[in-house]
Amino acid sequence: MEWFFHAKGRPGIRVWPVWGVRLLIVLAACLCSLSLEWLRPPLVERADEGLRDFALRLTASEQPETRIAIIDIDEASLRALGPWPWPRSRLAELVERLLSDYGARTVSLDMVLPEAQDPGGDARLASLAQHGPLVLAQILDYTARTPPLAQGQLSAGWPVPQPRANATRGPAAATAQGYIANQAGFAEARCVGNIGFRPDADGQLRRLPLLSRFAGRDYPHLAVAILNCAAADTQPTRLMQLVQQTPAQWRIPYEYALSAYTVIPAQAVLGAPLDEQLLRGRHVLIGASALSLGDRVSTPLAALTSGVMVHAASLSALLDIEAGRLRLPWSGRVGVVAWVLAAMSLGGLFIVRQRAWLSALGLTSLALLWLFIALYGALQQAEWSITAPLWGTLLLLLLGVPHELWRAQLQVRRAINTLAHYVSRPVLDEILRANLHHSLQPSLREVTVLIADIEGYTRLTNTLPLADAARLTTDILECLTQPLLAAGGTLDRYSGDGLVAFWGAPLDCPAQADLAVETALTMQERVALYNQSRPAGLPVIRVRIGIESGPALVGDLGTSFRSTYTAVGDCINFASRLESAARDQASRLLIGPCAQAGLARLRARVVSAGRLQLRGTERPIDVYTVAAADPSLSATIAAPGALSADSSRSFE
Repeated sequence: MEWFFHAKGRPGIRVWPVWGVRLLIVLAACLCSLSLEWLRPPLVERADEGLRDFALRLTASEQPETRIAIIDIDEASLRALGPWPWPRSRLAELVERLLSDYGARTVSLDMVLPEAQDPGGDARLASLAQHGPLVLAQILDYTARTPPLAQGQLSAGWPVPQPRANATRGPAAATAQGYIANQAGFAEARCVGNIGFRPDADGQLRRLPLLSRFAGRDYPHLAVAILNCAAADTQPTRLMQLVQQTPAQWRIPYEYALSAYTVIPAQAVLGAPLDEQLLRGRHVLIGASALSLGDRVSTPLAALTSGVMVHAASLSALLDIEAGRLRLPWSGRVGVVAWVLAAMSLGGLFIVRQRAWLSALGLTSLALLWLFIALYGALQQAEWSITAPLWGTLLLLLLGVPHELWRAQLQVRRAINTLAHYVSRPVLDEILRANLHHSLQPSLREVTVLIADIEGYTRLTNTLPLADAARLTTDILECLTQPLLAAGGTLDRYSGDGLVAFWGAPLDCPAQADLAVETALTMQERVALYNQSRPAGLPVIRVRIGIESGPALVGDLGTSFRSTYTAVGDCINFASRLESAARDQASRLLIGPCAQAGLARLRARVVSAGRLQLRGTERPIDVYTVAAADPSLSATIAAPGALSADSSRSFE
């Protein structure tokens, strides 16, 4: 099948077939969705992240996180224990109490100590970091600077693993450009984690590098270092497989609400004894929420929170991944492709087969269903674009529905134009003004039927060439049809060499009998004018007309395969028999008694044409004709008295 066809009546102009346009719209929607899934432009990325953030805030668990505790250096602690920086001996005391008195599993410092202070305090912290489960922090910088940041001494880096021959991928490490590390006295620390980060374009901290590479060594994130420290691993072993399967910038799941974490002021730890159950066996992170220390970040859960809460969320997620309660990040693109192909195809069927509002409702339902699936998948660490399929659905809605509306309007216009061939324009305009209130459903109506036929048509056309016969037929039917439509009549059908028409449907017509007779006279005038200018060699054309009134079943009648707007009733049969009877009468126009009784304006011009016995009648009936006002019509309409009043013949 060709993709194009020539527009009817417009050679050289190619038009897309309907199925081609529909397919093109569906393909455009699919291409839009899939390209946005792969390209992730800023607008789509912002929309995706906004929806993810909303889902995280909505589903963040309020259940207490009992594996982690946070020691907060808050404003109250600074007022009670003195301004920052605190002496290293105070930090060492805080760590020692957490480990020895309260049985913390690990203690982590969310702060960097690049300068040496009191020797005793530094020595105690160095010993705890070298021999105990104390995790220090250092900051890796991911921004290229001139000169690069280089403060303190980096420690606890892992050698970059050599790629194996059958390895499919190496560690997902973010590339660092500089660092701020601890003083040289802490260089022998066993566990050190990176607390550097790079926020998203909108300033939200959604991702962290679990592994960062600098100067040929890999440095773990603080949460990874905490888990390694708890396992007494000085080299990457158990967590390396996990780290290698995550992207360079790992998305933090933020499973727990901020209120789920146990937060204890630092002054409380150094003061009166606490309930040991608050800290025993937990990973304890020491951080600061005091505004004067400036450790504030923006996250999906809060516009402003302390940085230590981000590391707590990361640690919670890694613990859940280790326990099998949370899966690793996964692309999800196969699911996006499958959904886009299925949803856009189904949406295309909605548009083609349903009304516009149902199509819009169907597409909206598909969009909402995908939104539910996408947000659920995002909470399960799917990295797919949430809005990419929604943009495709929107494109389908903006292109497909208007296209089908345009096609429907085009079909309506074509139907109206077609109907205009059967009813007059005023009647059609009245139907349209009534908002199609005049239904085409079958109903019993009082109508006046006019049947016209070309006399001797078969004999005449047999003597003419085919083209001349066709032209003659068209010309005569034009003479008959134009007066009919001008008088507000409904063209039922062409019967080869004649036509059937009626008044009284689809609109009521009180003066239907007068209009039918006036139309018949005009038809005969038009035929007489045609005879005066007919081509040489053609005989005189005569048209017989029968008119009768009565009840008829009028409407859209037929079968499930084909139907037409027509009328069925005895008055149609009588009008047909009157037209046939005119063949043997002096008058070419015969009017039935019911039509004659309905006349008003033309009653004075109607005269008797005698009595005829028609098939279907038990006795002869009176028939009528119209006295010719124009002598030129004497050949087509008999003068009064052409038939005697007592003449009686039988006609079928």
